[in-house]
This record gives sequence, structure tokens and C-alpha cells, in this order.
Amino acid sequence: MDRFSEFASTLDRVRATAGKNEKVRILSEYLRELDADDAERAARFATGRASLKGSADETQIGYSTITDVIEEMTGLSSREMSRVYVKHGDLGKVVEEVLSRKRETTLFQEDLSLRDVAEAFEAMSQAKGTGSQLIKKGRLKSLLLRASETEAKYLIKILTKEMRIGLVDGLVEEAVARAYGLDRGAVREAHLLIGDIGMLARQARSGDLGLVRLELMRPTNFMLADPMERPDEIASYFGKEVYAEYKYDGVRAQLHKRGGEVRVYSRRLEEITASFPELVEGARRIDHDLLLDGEIVPFRDGRPLSFQLLQRRLRRIENFGDAQSASPVVFFCFDILLLDGEELYRKPLQERRAALARVIVEGGTFRQAETKSVSEADQIQRLFRRSRSLGYEGLVLKDPASPYTPGRRGKFWIKLKEELDTLDVVIVGAELGHGKRAGIISDYTFAIRDGPDLKVIGKAYSGLTDKEIEEMMARIKSLTTEDDGYYRKVKPQLVIEVAFDSIQKSERHDSGFALRFPRIKRIRDDKDAGQIDTIEKVREIYSSQKVTSEP
Repeated sequence: MDRFSEFASTLDRVRATAGKNEKVRILSEYLRELDADDAERAARFATGRASLKGSADETQIGYSTITDVIEEMTGLSSREMSRVYVKHGDLGKVVEEVLSRKRETTLFQEDLSLRDVAEAFEAMSQAKGTGSQLIKKGRLKSLLLRASETEAKYLIKILTKEMRIGLVDGLVEEAVARAYGLDRGAVREAHLLIGDIGMLARQARSGDLGLVRLELMRPTNFMLADPMERPDEIASYFGKEVYAEYKYDGVRAQLHKRGGEVRVYSRRLEEITASFPELVEGARRIDHDLLLDGEIVPFRDGRPLSFQLLQRRLRRIENFGDAQSASPVVFFCFDILLLDGEELYRKPLQERRAALARVIVEGGTFRQAETKSVSEADQIQRLFRRSRSLGYEGLVLKDPASPYTPGRRGKFWIKLKEELDTLDVVIVGAELGHGKRAGIISDYTFAIRDGPDLKVIGKAYSGLTDKEIEEMMARIKSLTTEDDGYYRKVKPQLVIEVAFDSIQKSERHDSGFALRFPRIKRIRDDKDAGQIDTIEKVREIYSSQKVTSEP
């Protein structure tokens, strides 16, 4: 059983190293010495996750709980804690600095193991209801009493999902391949199917990578669509008859059913079953075991409702029954990956659609996505306008011969939307508004990802309702790391989708780009900061524009 101190010192070495190859080498040499159990724990912890991806249970231990425990252990006041936090902007580093002042120790000082940490995290995840915060505080305190300052830093970094050492999933994936002498492509494919870096490391360490398969009740990565701007461009690209489906404005989801057990997973591969009880009920009436891909759409009287109506359901805040009543949903199914134990995802889309038609009975909460065959630009344009008139976002065009490729775009699927495009970005700062919004935090600075770093690309203040602004203000206050009274730095957790008219070169932002007329399209509670768009996508959109800011 490996000591957690070895894990912490390895990550310290990774953090101190600038080169990606060297980071991979350090982590791979560490993983090589672990058994399968500890390889799973270490790989998952290294990416800042405390639990299996796709688990409905998270530790759900917030900043206030952590700071309460630290203040109790060290005798520091809230003001002193805030002062140290402003200095570092990282709660893990705060704990590393102040833990030497802890006033208590354990009677018998035993080394922490990776297993000890995993079991404590699991106990925190299982703590529910009345008294759960006391249980979580007790478990955290017990860990920190046994931990060194360096170990404590990484315990907190994992719990807050703020590793910040330059180890993105791709580098951990590469380290797994190198540790066990495996083909990088094979490891990548297995990771896309499994969806969890810890499970990937276990399979690789055990020599079972070739046995990786899609499994019910374990989410896989979603196949993605590439954007194109014009119907004629799409028709020319495919050069043949393809399927056209409405691009629904809802929550992309996987539904897994085995017997009477049903689970629903979001784009983040997190379980959201509890938010959609009617889907569970409807799925149980399907006489097959299956894995469906589709879109959960707020829908009433034959028409879609606003996406924002789903927010309360996803977040499961107070009055869930009222939120459910206000936003009845339909699951529009557009793909099937598993059916009664048979893997379908490698088969052509036209075969998968035929299988889907055999199991989905139209009406109720499950419907097969409407599909038309098109080949000409004018056909695509007419159907696009039809989609928009019905309240949908646009079209997705799909090659009938395409397999389902988890986690990949590959231009088998193409999306056509009204705006130039949209970007999923994360809020990194917020400030007070002006005019009627004076005194209200309503102007949001947002960033895209550039490797392990976040780079600012714009600011938006329009697009949200007054109610959403009020709710967003409360969330921003809870995530504030620095507050100068007017502008706040914010923990990068709130993801929003922004639309824009064009992209320009700009020296104003550290990304080197700025969005022209950005507006918030929606809050993306179904995504986290690891899933926002990248600088590469920004460059691609910029280059594709007919008019750029370059001379």
C-alpha cells in the first residue's frame, strides 16, 4: 500500500517542472511502482478528482467547511485566514502554510496511505442529510491531523478540484501509457470509452486494456459535432445524401437501462438521474437493456420551452416539484450504443437508427429525433429555417455510414447554427453593473483554456434574466477569491455559453483575441471548467471568418 506522502512529493516535483514531457516522465515512473488499486487512486487524485467519474456521490465539501476545520485546528481567525488566502489565491497552499500551527495531534502518528485517503473521501461522499456536515468535518480533520503540510495541501487541492500543477487529463493519460509500455493511441481509445482516468490506470496496470468495453451504468464520452457556417459548405463537404436532425436546445445526456435500473448522465459524465424522475419511469417501460444518447428538452404542447427552465431541476434547489411541473421534459433519442448486450456503436449510423426505431415507441417522454435526408444546400437551408421556426437551435448533419466515436468530433457530424458560433467559457471575474444594475454584480469576465492555463477573451453583461443575475450574484460571492469592492476574482467554476458576431485580434486580453458583441446564451451547469473551449478553437473560428481584424 503506497504512502500518500510519496504521491504528494511526486506532484510537488511535477508542479516544479515546466516541461510537459518531464511532467509525464515523473508521473509515469511513480505509477509504474504501484499496484492496480493504488494506480487507480493516484491517477484519479492527480487530476483533482476525489471519486469515480460518473458517480452520483461527490464529497460536496465546500470552502466554508474546510476553512472552519482549519480555523479550529490552528486557532486562526477568519480575518487571518482571509489574509493568507488573498496572498495565495489557492486554499491548498493556504493549508500548507498554516497547518504547522495545528494545536492537536493524533496519539499514534501513522502514515497516510492512498487507500486511507480514498476511504475517507468515500465516507464524506456517503454522508447525507442531517449531521452530514459534522461527519465530513470529522473525516477531514482526521486526515489533516495525520497529514504533513505537503500532504494537506494536496488533500485540499483534490477536494476543491484545484490541482493547478499542469497535469491535465491528457498528460495523465500519456503517463499511464508510458508507465506500462502501452500504445498511446490504444490508451486514448480506452480512456474515451471508460471516461474515468482512474479506471483507465487500473485496466492498464492489470494488463486488461484490451478488454475495455462499453458497459451499462458506466458513462462513456459523447460523440461531438464540428461547426460549419453555411449550408453550401456542408453540402459540398459531404457530397452525398446525409441525415439532418434538429439541434435541440437542452441537456445532452446518456440514459442507461438494465432491468429496472435506470441512470442518466450529463456531458460532464456525472449522474443527474434524480433531476429527471419521469425519464426513469418512462425508461422502465422499455423492454430492453440499452444505452441511449440524446437530448433532454423542456417540452410542452408540441413545442420546446426555454432551456433556462431546466436550471432549477439540474441544481435541485428548493421547490423541485414546482420546477418539474414548470419544465416537463422529453428525451429526444438520436443514437443507441448498446442494445441487450450487443455493441452497436461501431456499426454505421443507419443501422443504429434502425435499431433505435425498434425500441423507442413514439409519444410520452421518449421520442426518436426527427430525421430528414438531405443532399443539396437549399434543402439544408429550408430545414434549418424550419428548425429555427420551431424554436430549436439549428441542424446537425450526420453521415449515415459513420460509427459512434466517443469523445471525438472527426467531422462525421456537422452542426449548423444561427450565430457565427458559440464558445463555452468559464467566469474568472465579475464586477458591478451600471445604470439600473448599479450595485449588482452583473458584468462577467470569462476565459478559454490554453493548455493548463486560462486566458481571458472577453466580458459580457447581457443575456441573463433578472432572476438569473440574482442567482448568479449569490454564486459568484460564494466563489470570490479576491474582492477590491468593485471587481472580484472568482474561482473558475461557473461555465457559460456565449454567442458573438465575430472574433478580433486584441491586445486587451491575454488570449490575444476578443469577441465582438458577446452575449450570454445560457448558463452551463452541465459542464465544468475542464470542458470549456480552447484557444485552438478560437484560432480556427478566427481563421474561418470572411472578415478578420488583420489588415
